[in-house]
Amino acid sequence: MAGSASTSAAEALPAQLGLVAARVEQRVQTLLDQEIARWTLVDSDLVAPLGALRALVMAGGKRLRPVFCHWGFVAGGGSPDDARVIDAGAAFELLQAFALIHDDVMDGSGVRRGAHTVHRRFEARHATEGWAGEGRRFGEGVAILVGDLALVYADLVLPAGPPKLTALWHELRVELNVGQYLDLSGTAVGEVSRDGARRIARLKSGRYTIQRPLQLGALLADCPALADDLSRYGDPLGEAFQLRDDVLGVFGDQVRTGKPVGDDLREGKPTLLLALASERADEPGRALLERVGDPTLGADDVAALQDLFVRTGALTFVETEIAALALQATDSLPALALPADARDALVDLAAFVVARDA
Repeated sequence: MAGSASTSAAEALPAQLGLVAARVEQRVQTLLDQEIARWTLVDSDLVAPLGALRALVMAGGKRLRPVFCHWGFVAGGGSPDDARVIDAGAAFELLQAFALIHDDVMDGSGVRRGAHTVHRRFEARHATEGWAGEGRRFGEGVAILVGDLALVYADLVLPAGPPKLTALWHELRVELNVGQYLDLSGTAVGEVSRDGARRIARLKSGRYTIQRPLQLGALLADCPALADDLSRYGDPLGEAFQLRDDVLGVFGDQVRTGKPVGDDLREGKPTLLLALASERADEPGRALLERVGDPTLGADDVAALQDLFVRTGALTFVETEIAALALQATDSLPALALPADARDALVDLAAFVVARDA
């Protein structure tokens, strides 16, 4: 059975979409349970890293990538009960686990989905056991390996398909890593433009969350023309997805997001919110913005920055952009030759993506 956090995440989706998420979740759980049992016979110490991967995947997540992949497949004429699209969804969930684990190491994050991040979990174990060497390096090293395992399992479970499907899978993985580099470099430099922030939003998260899963589903159904056409929906909605994430990274409820409020500010994430506020802030506001990227930011500092984003109109601007991008996505659907159930599902998903609070 799925854990309570992930079940709740699935239930937050429109009902028929939650069923897709539940099937994929069961597929991932079965795979990881089998792998834990298999490698335990080799060495019982291997339960720890594989168990950490299983715990992260089963601790929650919206399962949006599998859901979009499913509806790209159905839109292309595939059967909703086809095991191949469940496997493709599982591949996306494992790829997401890879990205989250490595992202947490790079950002130095301590909490993910309401629990300790993988690297912090193994750093704590190193201290408890009194092992040799540096605990931080051990924890980060294990986390990198656990993330690598997730990436290998994603490739393993991805179903066979036409050459264009394989090419798209490779491309989306490259995009994910390129976007992550731009995010890291933007954080290090401490400056970001509107265009730069939007480029990061599309490459790091937007494309591989919505556009690429949709397209991969259509390619799995052997419908390459539809895969191209679905970018008219997936590209703007993908950017809207990441812009909503950026808002939640500053204003979200920790209970709902599973991460401390203001963590994006402590990490200095190069977001559109930050770019707009930097353009519009007065002298006291610019002095406050200089604190962005300080890991010691307290609750009062975060509240002051939240107020600045409101006063400068940055929050209103981003919210307006989110709504406009979602409308652009749904306005593209009538021109696509989609089955009614797929079209309705994509409309529901667009509404969910922009209104979500986690």
